Amino acid sequence: MSDQEQGLFGVAGTGDTSGFGGLVRQSPSTFELVSTAAPLGGYFDEVVGALRELLGEDVARAVIVDRGELTIHIAPDRVAEVCKTMRDDEGLRFELCSSVSGVDYPDQRNRLHVVYHLTSMTYRRNVRLETAVGLDHPVVQSVTAVYPTADWQEREAYDMFGVVFEGHPHLTRILMPDDWEGHPQRKDYPLGGIAVEYKGAHIPPPDERRSYK
Repeated sequence: MSDQEQGLFGVAGTGDTSGFGGLVRQSPSTFELVSTAAPLGGYFDEVVGALRELLGEDVARAVIVDRGELTIHIAPDRVAEVCKTMRDDEGLRFELCSSVSGVDYPDQRNRLHVVYHLTSMTYRRNVRLETAVGLDHPVVQSVTAVYPTADWQEREAYDMFGVVFEGHPHLTRILMPDDWEGHPQRKDYPLGGIAVEYKGAHIPPPDERRSYK
């Protein structure tokens, strides 16, 4: 496989006036997370230590501290278990899941990431959980049974990125029509390349737009 791939949005040749057709990216590769060396500082060591004591040393694939924020990387089939423990353990008490977001890193084989922001209102602490899946099996456990606020946010990540949340009570599109094809926030989605009608106006794809050069 070549080290580089041309045309991120599938555009070849000239005529793309959007500028996206000229992008070059690295071919997908194995991405290795490198944990931050202990001690992590602040309450981070206490949180990670408690989680490992409760669920095993292998619960965290990586633990990273960056710009004063803690991210714990976990396996997609352990998300619900980890979240329930984070919520219910008396020493952790992360009662609130304020955000569930999708991210696409096309240069990674497990390119679809799901990020959870948890808050302990009891101890005034914040932690980020993150997991990653590939396009061949984009399945992550739903946390709606633990954090009901994740319902619509998981649906949005499914709609925009194609992540399937196993156990969600009603996993359907929330922004796009039910019969829409594709997931618009993936990096290889043809930005502007799908004809759109708005109040009778037709928006052509990038290679058909007028160039002002």
